Amino acid sequence: MSHCVLANIDLVALQHNLKKVKTYAPETKVMAMIKANGYGHGILAIAQALEDVDALGVARIHEAVQLRQAGIKTPIVLMEGIIDALELPLLAEYDLGTVLHSDYQIKLLEQAPSYQYPYVWLKLNTGMNRLGFPIKEFHEIYQRIKKIKSIQEIRGVMTHFACADEINNPFTSEQIVLFNETTANMPLKKSLANSAGIIAWKESHADWVRPGLMLYGVSPFVDKVGKQLGLEPVMTLSSQLIAINNCKAGDKIGYNGTYQCDEDMPVGVVAIGYGDGYPRYLQEKTPILVNGIATQIIGRVSMDMLTVDLRPVQNAQIGDKIILWGKELPIERIAQTAHTSVYELLAGLTGRVRYQY
Repeated sequence: MSHCVLANIDLVALQHNLKKVKTYAPETKVMAMIKANGYGHGILAIAQALEDVDALGVARIHEAVQLRQAGIKTPIVLMEGIIDALELPLLAEYDLGTVLHSDYQIKLLEQAPSYQYPYVWLKLNTGMNRLGFPIKEFHEIYQRIKKIKSIQEIRGVMTHFACADEINNPFTSEQIVLFNETTANMPLKKSLANSAGIIAWKESHADWVRPGLMLYGVSPFVDKVGKQLGLEPVMTLSSQLIAINNCKAGDKIGYNGTYQCDEDMPVGVVAIGYGDGYPRYLQEKTPILVNGIATQIIGRVSMDMLTVDLRPVQNAQIGDKIILWGKELPIERIAQTAHTSVYELLAGLTGRVRYQY
């Protein structure tokens, strides 16, 4: 298939990164985050490759059902928890764990005692102020949940870090202290650490860690790339050069003519755009590789195409390989240039992208 945007997914690199997680936190169990289509890598293939983890974390119940129907046997946890009563029978049918974080969810379980729910995790709000039970009410809530006989097991308690990727920010330490004080002497497994916590906050490892970004070979820290942390990028996003234009000094490139050639120069057209998930807001000077040679985007990204400066590339030809990010060009560099998040870049790929594992 010609002119196809390709996401090459290296499952060997994924396995390497899982081993790195276990090196950073050797005494813990691993709940691998594969929500948002496996961070854009393909949820089913990632779940199949992560057969050595202790559990998989997804955001929505349709992700969990998809995995179960595809034959995935690994324990699965709904990280956002149940949304309405229609989801309750699915917990039992597909043997799913769920996070409880609100009074609304507790009431749903109390009012539907006919099902048997495999297990739940409780979420404690230690300052993220997004999901989680308030600290002052937590022990009372725990006792209330214990009385719900349809819950077969309260497996553990977790919290979510707000800024663990900021190593010099004391708030993570404050969250750890609050969590430990609140859950002391409770007979529950504990989980705090995301990727940044696993790498930088050893005191947060507890019983379970929840790696996400680092599994895919990407650094959770803005000043580092995955390679510097011993990680291997799992995705390489590539396309092809589909046209070469010999532009003159003064020619304007693309919509609204945002780039003007300062001299006679070759301009390449690449078959990728925001219709594929390569964002429109990526600006000129964003790095890109043509046949392994570094150059930059010029002009605006359009729906199906973008344009590149071919002056650094000798003898460029139609069909030449273009790397948008991957092993040779860290996605962290793209995110830094665009002042955006690597999470958004990975999760934003669309159904037009072809995957190769």
